[in-house]
Amino acid sequence: KPTDYFYNPVKWAVNKNITKGTSATTFSPYKTCTRAEIVTFLYRLAGEPDVSGTALPFTDVAEDAYYTDAVKWAAANGVTAGTSATTFSPNDTCTRAQAVTLLYNAAGAPAVSDTVSFADVAADAYYADAVAWAAANGVTVGTSATTFSPDDACTRGQIVCMLYRGDT
Repeated sequence: KPTDYFYNPVKWAVNKNITKGTSATTFSPYKTCTRAEIVTFLYRLAGEPDVSGTALPFTDVAEDAYYTDAVKWAAANGVTAGTSATTFSPNDTCTRAQAVTLLYNAAGAPAVSDTVSFADVAADAYYADAVAWAAANGVTVGTSATTFSPDDACTRGQIVCMLYRGDT
């Protein structure tokens, strides 16, 4: 609906072919997003660069999966190192910490001068710079004025909003 906080970001993402709905008439904004979905959105936002000849470093990604090229691109460009040296865990729910880290890495992991202002983000957390970058650049706000909720599942609506704010 036009009154939903994610209305314009969803329209933008669909129009730019970053995402499709979960059916011909639904987007499912409150559905949790998988790691495969998020790297696919990022890959499409990047223009789906050619990855022919790029090795697939993860044993849990099938060569014929819809997200294979996205994972190849993400691994080759430092967007993700996977959940281990040999796994990507494509069907795992992506947490808010993982989502913002993928976005930050896709942006080239720019230097961060701001500190994290969320009580639930430790300064030495692997995602601290990503959260600080995202907050400073308007990519995301916390789940409250003082919390980011890094371990919460990232929804389709949330990730599309982050992508929209990071691109516009």
